[in-house]
Amino acid sequence: MEKIRLNKSSLEAVDDYWEYTRIVGGDDGGKLFTPEQYEEYKRTVIPQRMKNRLYVSFGVPGSIDCKLIGPETQCFCNHRYKEHRTEFEVVPTERPLALPCRVRGCNCVAYQYVPRIGQNPVRCRCKHLPEDHNEATGHLCKSPYICGCGQPSSAHQTLVETKVEREARGQPTGRDVPYAAMGGLTGFSSLLDGYLALEANSSGENYIRLCVMNS
Repeated sequence: MEKIRLNKSSLEAVDDYWEYTRIVGGDDGGKLFTPEQYEEYKRTVIPQRMKNRLYVSFGVPGSIDCKLIGPETQCFCNHRYKEHRTEFEVVPTERPLALPCRVRGCNCVAYQYVPRIGQNPVRCRCKHLPEDHNEATGHLCKSPYICGCGQPSSAHQTLVETKVEREARGQPTGRDVPYAAMGGLTGFSSLLDGYLALEANSSGENYIRLCVMNS
């Protein structure tokens, strides 16, 4: 197998592109911003993003967060978290806070995590997979799946909350970062299921780029 060799300049270009995609996401409509547009985007969007970040998790109310949602985590509608609305200039006060899908033609009105076993989504009680259901409101069935926390999936809910709300629950929020659609990811232990993350030391975690690859 032939090895691909990149010089320092090429490696820096790859890092710059990676940084660009994590910050801009799909806001450029598939056409790269010019350097001037990129700088203006960062100047206007990043302060708002860091102030109004939304944390998204899946768990039993009043208990642990069994799953922390990242940009690549799929919704019941089969689209990823980053393809939903994840930012607001002013965060609405009503709860639960709905994050509708932005993919054209999708009827999903609120991001909803579906438990998975490995890479496979859990079948609901009707034996069908998520894609066999209508993604609009009312699609959820009570699944016989039992989470690692010991509770059935029907006892869980997808929670969208602000930094203040999350801190009030005593949950970690990590440090402020400029990246889009970070959801609940704050560090290495965010990649673990909640009952496993309890064994990890979350104090003083450094934010690492690997976290955004969560799926």
